[in-house]
Formats: sequence, structure tokens, C-alpha cells
Amino acid sequence: MSIDFSQDSGVARYVQIADLMRQRIARGHWVQGERLPSLEALVAEFGVARVTVRQAVELLTREGLVSPQQGRGTFVTGQPATRHWLKVETSLRDLAEGYTDTRPEIVNIDESIVSAPLRPEDGTPAERYVFMRRVHSRQEQRYCVINIYLDERIFRTAPERFRTQTVIPILASMKTGGVARARQVLTIGTADVEVARLLHVPVNAPVAEVRRVFNDADGRVIYLGEVTYRGDFIHLEMDLKPTLENSR
Repeated sequence: MSIDFSQDSGVARYVQIADLMRQRIARGHWVQGERLPSLEALVAEFGVARVTVRQAVELLTREGLVSPQQGRGTFVTGQPATRHWLKVETSLRDLAEGYTDTRPEIVNIDESIVSAPLRPEDGTPAERYVFMRRVHSRQEQRYCVINIYLDERIFRTAPERFRTQTVIPILASMKTGGVARARQVLTIGTADVEVARLLHVPVNAPVAEVRRVFNDADGRVIYLGEVTYRGDFIHLEMDLKPTLENSR
């Protein structure tokens, strides 16, 4: 049964295949020194033309991950650079510092005045929100797409900063009217066509979806963030509290 590689994402099929092969090497499915399956086997698995698989292998060869050897096959010769540098923080302070440290490159896609898609448990809606859809990159590698709904009154206090900088450190530094309560929920999903196009990943590639809600002291929702991260950039680590029985 072949894998369905979509062209709707705007990512060439050979790039999608190379990404899948790269993940297999990174996860140890194909270890250093191991010979890859034959060209015919890969063509049958991926359901694409021979030239497409060859292009994927050539891409990994340029990255130093594999080495084709005439008459012997293609062998794994390297490991992808570790990309799980993006930690899912569990406090507002750590989250703000994390954005400050990474200093992402921001590509603003859209800005408009809207109402936010809030849930009853989120809190009291602000009168109006400024919506910003943007992509964050690091070292020219896109790692997340984010929809931001920011209380318009707060946005108007420093519009240029909010347009050009990451929003969370600005909110966290506010002395008055800032964040009194913050929470986030993380779920695992797959990339749709639009996310795949923006993050340069295959359609249905694993992604982490984070929904963040910040309230002021009056319970008003001043910030809603809907973030989709590339799955291969996320690192989730938690300290697990021992049970009372084990702690004795």
C-alpha cells in the first residue's frame, strides 16, 4: 500500500519523501551504515516515479545523510541535526523568555479587526480584537503558524512593537492591565493543506497545536493565540510528581 503524497501543499513530492526518509534516519529506523531499501522497493512504497525517489535521495546525499555506492546500494552515513529545540513551557515567564531567546523571524500574513473565537470558559470578550496571522522562522526554517487575537486597546498602545515583535514578551512586561491569568492546551494533530504550505511540510505531517488564553485582572480575554508547530521542532518535558506512597 503506497503513501499518499499530496501536491496541494505546494511542497514538491521529492521534498516530502526526503522529509519522511530523514525522519526515519533521525528516529533510528535506518541506522548509520545500514543500506536503504532498493529503489524499486521505495518506488512501490511511496507510489511515485523512480525519478522522484532519486531526487529525494540526491537531496539527502547533499545533506550528508546517505551515500549511494554504485553496485552496492545507498547507505546511511549521517544523522540529521537535532531540531527539537522548541520547548513547550509551563509558565508565562518561561514562555516569554523562550520567545525572547529564540528571537524568531516574523512574517505577517494578515491583519484585521475581528471578534475572537472564544469559548464560554475563556472569560469576558474584549470589545474588539486585532487579528494577526503570522509565521515564525528560525535560521530560515519555518517552525510555526500562529493566529493572534489581541485586545485592540492594548494593540493601540504600541502598534509597531506588536507588529514587528513577538507578542507574549510585550504582554508579560506590562505593568498595568497585563496578564493576570494564563493557560494553554496542547493537542497533537496533522497538517492541513494551508499549514503544510506555510511550514513546508507534507500534508498530514504531525503537528502540535497550542491554544493560549490570557486574561487581565477583570477576567477580560486580552490575548488568544492559536499556534501550530511543526512536530519535529517540539520538545515536551515535564517533571512528574511522585505519589505520596512513593515519596515516603
